[in-house]
Amino acid sequence: MKRNHIATWLLALALTGCSKDFLTVVPETALSSATFFKTEADFQQAVNGAYVPLRQMFNERAWVLEEMHSDNTYYARNTLYGAVDPTENVADFAVPTAGGVTANDNVLVQYRLNYVIIARANQILSLIDGAGVTFASEASKNNLKGQALFLRAFAYFDLVRLFGKVPLHLVPITGREDAALPLATTDAIYTQIEKDALAASTALPAKSAQAATDLGRATSGAAKTLLANLYITQKKWAQAEPILKSIVTNDGYTLMPDYNDAFSFTSANKNNKESVFEIQYMEGSAGYNGNQIYRFLPSPISAAEIAPITGTSNPQPTSQESNNIPTPDLIAAYETGDKRKDISIGYVTLSGSLRADKTYPYIKKYARPHSLNQNTGQNWPVYRYAEVLLFLAESLNEQGKTGEAATYINQVRARAGLAATTASAQADMREAIFKERRVELAFENKRWFDLTRTGRVKEIIGAYGAKVKANPAAYYFPAGAVPPPNAFTVLDDYYGLPAVEAALTPNF
Repeated sequence: MKRNHIATWLLALALTGCSKDFLTVVPETALSSATFFKTEADFQQAVNGAYVPLRQMFNERAWVLEEMHSDNTYYARNTLYGAVDPTENVADFAVPTAGGVTANDNVLVQYRLNYVIIARANQILSLIDGAGVTFASEASKNNLKGQALFLRAFAYFDLVRLFGKVPLHLVPITGREDAALPLATTDAIYTQIEKDALAASTALPAKSAQAATDLGRATSGAAKTLLANLYITQKKWAQAEPILKSIVTNDGYTLMPDYNDAFSFTSANKNNKESVFEIQYMEGSAGYNGNQIYRFLPSPISAAEIAPITGTSNPQPTSQESNNIPTPDLIAAYETGDKRKDISIGYVTLSGSLRADKTYPYIKKYARPHSLNQNTGQNWPVYRYAEVLLFLAESLNEQGKTGEAATYINQVRARAGLAATTASAQADMREAIFKERRVELAFENKRWFDLTRTGRVKEIIGAYGAKVKANPAAYYFPAGAVPPPNAFTVLDDYYGLPAVEAALTPNF
């Protein structure tokens, strides 16, 4: 595979683009869009390259900005580390922001990774219809084009939900003069996401029609789920409903009977029948691995304490500060008898902890046995069929079809070992779906966006922050340690734009 090589040169292509002067002679020994895109295999490699940033994004940053920036997870303070770091600022709702920008590194990296995807997708989309390349079939060409459209829509959807307004680049950048675009309105970005996702949904094959070698790539089901997610974010319930019903009726997804099997193992159960779209990782030395569980484990943890969790042949102790630790609030949200609780959350006792209570929860659903320390291969779930069912329940309920909505939320609850919901009024069903999403999709980077799109950030995070400050020991602070004075003071729906990028443009 050449996916790792694509990353470097495709970014260069995206920044240089095609010459506007047809008399310009491009050296045949120089790799550029003019010399590279000559065969279907070239476009295939380019599409591979457009997926690459997702691996770093979901391994390192998305969970910080979209899960730990909520009431689902927090960090375990290690006072030996001294200063508060950028990740703690996100968890504490204390990201320093002035004039609409922030220097927070998590914000910067997530922003840039999304634009790398966009730049690579733009390069593909600008050339694929006019490159004079002979494709194996029109369906093959459409598949490649559809993947680029999906990835561009996916990246812009992440950006607009994180920042509200961002530059809208739809063609390759050819120089500094077109690199700094004005901020597009939220509605303009939504419109483009809708256009791309709609086009992708018709260009891409269904998952059932994918070649075995294409498993893990975007499908029509993934594009339709993204489109439905967009409509639900916009509260366009009537538009979301038929798309979601089409997925349920026609696309062949089903719930895995066991919730534990909804998530991949390090080398098995990937892209299973519940998976709509997931980020692909591969254990080993090729550079496609992740190490999420090591970023999430409470610390300091000894080799003997970590060994049963990771199953590696070379367990290594860690002394890092701990992130993405399940909160008491989330743990209490599980109903009695919910099978998902013990599958999602485990507990470990740390002999070296500075806390009086040395037992910590951790995210068990990503703790899959693997061979080597810091080298994991399980995929990250982005969209699962369970979420399609909950999206459909929500879109129906918001149109007053509460009885029909119950059908779909109850499918999710039945798998969890729970009785049918007792909600019968629209307001009660709305709250039931909101709560069901929290426990079903815990640690899948959904909670922050659920809070923002329902307008509940100040209500829920305000109350959660008050509890953290009133009882730090319950939120993993050792004796005498407390949250910083500015904790839970920045309760905005959007992050500030990255300050480093602001220095390169007059537009923000």
